[in-house]
Amino acid sequence: MNFIGTLILILTATTIAGHFSARLGVPAVIGELLVGIVIGPGVLNWVQSSTTLTQFAELGVILLMFMAGLESDIGQLRRYLRPALAVAMCGVILPVVLMGATSLLFGYGWSEALFIGVVFSATSVSISVVVLREFNALDTQEGATILGAAVADDIIGVLLLSLMVAVLGGSASHGPSTNLGLQLVFQAAFFVAVYLLVRWVAPLLTRISERLLIPTARTVTAIVICLAMAYLAELVGLSGAIGAFFAGIAVAQTSVKKVIDEHVEPISNAFFVPVFFVSIGLSVDFTNFVASLPFILLMTALAVLTKWVGGQFGAQVTGFNRDSGRVVGTGMVARGEMALITAQIGFNAHLLAKPMYVDMIFVIVLATLVAPLLLRWSLSKQRVAATKSE
Repeated sequence: MNFIGTLILILTATTIAGHFSARLGVPAVIGELLVGIVIGPGVLNWVQSSTTLTQFAELGVILLMFMAGLESDIGQLRRYLRPALAVAMCGVILPVVLMGATSLLFGYGWSEALFIGVVFSATSVSISVVVLREFNALDTQEGATILGAAVADDIIGVLLLSLMVAVLGGSASHGPSTNLGLQLVFQAAFFVAVYLLVRWVAPLLTRISERLLIPTARTVTAIVICLAMAYLAELVGLSGAIGAFFAGIAVAQTSVKKVIDEHVEPISNAFFVPVFFVSIGLSVDFTNFVASLPFILLMTALAVLTKWVGGQFGAQVTGFNRDSGRVVGTGMVARGEMALITAQIGFNAHLLAKPMYVDMIFVIVLATLVAPLLLRWSLSKQRVAATKSE
């Protein structure tokens, strides 16, 4: 099927699946993920991953995180930096230790076990963002902590990944260099660029765009800022989604925020974001599923619990109550694109054998399917508790 036909199928199927998901009271992202599994190699094999589809999916997650940044309160992010760091650290340590140790029990070597732990230390907050936006919770203390923790999580995960590839002698690279010291310098420079963007560059560019005699000048300028920051983030070894998130924060401090929100959100949610979620489902392959089922189920349970418990513990020790801590913990469960990218790098660097790589994809997808349901449940539970206390 050519790409246009594939796109028609994806958009039609995700729209229908989203409708029925809403009727059942579950997040639309669940329906979109299941569409990817059904139409992909796992079931019907109508759609296979391709370079063009992957690029569309990358644009989807970039635009999704840009919108998250646009709707985030920078004051809230600063205010909850301490709990965000605590949540990130706890959410990295538990998966690395427990999931790595469990892999050893299944007969995998030390290097494979450690790398499996690193894969599941990643968090894909883009999936949680969909649910947080549904509940208008992005600018709450929980939303700010989840977003801040995801940024720290991404940095820690990239450092662990770089260290493993460098120490174990893999052939893959991520960013400009596998040298850890040099990569740290590049990443520090990136965050300096983020500060300059928020403080001076974005306001200047948006003022210029308002003087241009083109109706779409402000929207185009904002998208260019978004894509440029995503590109820079990837150059220094971070996720492009993180760069897009900071771009959204920068644009949110300007006078064009409302216009950009109205122009970018409809096209991203209708066109690019569904492709991103479908692309995750396309990674599923049931060839050796039965033989690997015990390992997959146990690792999925650990993938969910280690992030949930780690995130909730980190939130509660920094002052959150139990309900808020539960929201933060469940908001950190999703793995999505960051774990998939990390697993792919490990596979290319010969740190993971093919069967193990396929099993990791299953666990990532299953944990990602469960994550929005858990977050939606914890947000609903929090609202019920808040209503009773009034």
